Amino acid sequence: MGKKVLIIEDDSNIAELLRLYMEKDGFEVTIADNGATGLAEFEQNKPDLVLLDIMIPIVDGWGVCREIRAKSNVPIIMLTAKGETHDKVTGLKMGADDYIVKPFEIGELMARTHAVLRRFDATDKTEGTRLDFDNLSIDMDSFELQVNGKRVEAPRKEMELLYHLASSPNRVYTRNQLLDEVWGFDYFGDSRTVDVHVKRLREKLENVSDKWSLKTVWGVGYKFELQNG
Repeated sequence: MGKKVLIIEDDSNIAELLRLYMEKDGFEVTIADNGATGLAEFEQNKPDLVLLDIMIPIVDGWGVCREIRAKSNVPIIMLTAKGETHDKVTGLKMGADDYIVKPFEIGELMARTHAVLRRFDATDKTEGTRLDFDNLSIDMDSFELQVNGKRVEAPRKEMELLYHLASSPNRVYTRNQLLDEVWGFDYFGDSRTVDVHVKRLREKLENVSDKWSLKTVWGVGYKFELQNG
């Protein structure tokens, strides 16, 4: 049996079109037409991926994303008619793994779906993924970030980005490299995806240690810098 996908979408035409293509591609599909039903289906079916519209009844997509992220790191792709940068940033801050604007090409959505699932599977199969620095612990087995000995909540993509940078201290990554290697795709086309996540990480890691830092390399990208000695 294929991976399970939960589609939370109140436009029945879009939902059924997605079901048709996804079932043809081997996915097991469940549809919910409002946020409350979507959350109930999530609890009952434990999907491997959620396709989530923002403008849905009862509980909107932001609320659904927040509820799911409070209990699960399952991949979420936001679907919406809104294309403003603010909406993309909001979705990414809440822990969405990708964001696609309607109307979309079904081929692009399917490609993004497979890319997100590949990245999720690769992360879950990695063992011994814990890094420790002064006053900082990044544990990808339990998806737990500890700062000064206390657990700090961080969405999946923030954890993956920090781990990726810290795995190669002092190496500089361009934004496009990080999009490709952390998000698993390079066609999002907006470097602010990375910038937003770095900004959020800095808010959590500010003044934690003088032995390491999350640095901007102007005109290039970012690095996790370790101080000599």
